[in-house]
Amino acid sequence: MTDYRVPLAGVIGHPIGHSRSPKLHGHWLKTYGLAGHYIPMDVAPADLETVLRTLPKAGFVGANVTVPHKEAALKIADHVSDRATVIGAANTLVFREDGSIHADNTDGYGFMENLRSGALDWNAKDGPAVVFGAGGAARAVLHALSDAGVPEILLTNRTRARADHLKEEFGQRIRVVDWVQAGNVIENAELVVNTTSLGMRGQPELRVPLDGLQPGAVVTDLVYAPLKTNLLKTAEEAGCTTVDGLGMLLHQAVPGFERWFGVRPEVDAETRAAALA
Repeated sequence: MTDYRVPLAGVIGHPIGHSRSPKLHGHWLKTYGLAGHYIPMDVAPADLETVLRTLPKAGFVGANVTVPHKEAALKIADHVSDRATVIGAANTLVFREDGSIHADNTDGYGFMENLRSGALDWNAKDGPAVVFGAGGAARAVLHALSDAGVPEILLTNRTRARADHLKEEFGQRIRVVDWVQAGNVIENAELVVNTTSLGMRGQPELRVPLDGLQPGAVVTDLVYAPLKTNLLKTAEEAGCTTVDGLGMLLHQAVPGFERWFGVRPEVDAETRAAALA
């Protein structure tokens, strides 16, 4: 018997109107001529489990989850990948035929793919990385950098206790630095990563002294609105290689799209343009 069902997927957040994921997945569905739809869903935290348990019955094959649901989705899921367990959050869900939920986290994968495609000469083992922030995005970045073999990660956050907590979880490779010393530790960094929302449109600027940036260092900002943050502008002027944050959004979406719709999509100039449209 022929199965005429059209696969459905979407992104769940609260709020969700700002998400670029529907444009991105819609572009790939059209580009590869695939049947399927990907929609934004604004779901309040109190309704999350009910919605996730209902979606497979409505023809959904999976979903992305974003703020504030990443940690809750992990707890709701019936099966969890090793990397989602380590990171402590999920962003990609697959609904199996029996209705059970498999949770994964592709943020670290997306971060590394974006970094490697934007900074071809960067080698994880060349030297230390400095990471600003200790939130959910930082967890994914720390896991990815540790996995890639970065020898030392200098972690700094406005609230030191959060950074200390991550060091306890991620081990000896992490060294916590007080926020007031953040500008001093970038002098020897091969890689500088901003995982905070500082510098995002509508948010305060990242007020860390950047005169210690060395030519040839790689600087990347997870913020992608604006695409070129003041951090990236300053780094560019200092002779650094800069990588904007949009690519992480694009690359983290690849594994989910492949699982849901059966084709592994390519991240190219047309993909970037579609996400920015």
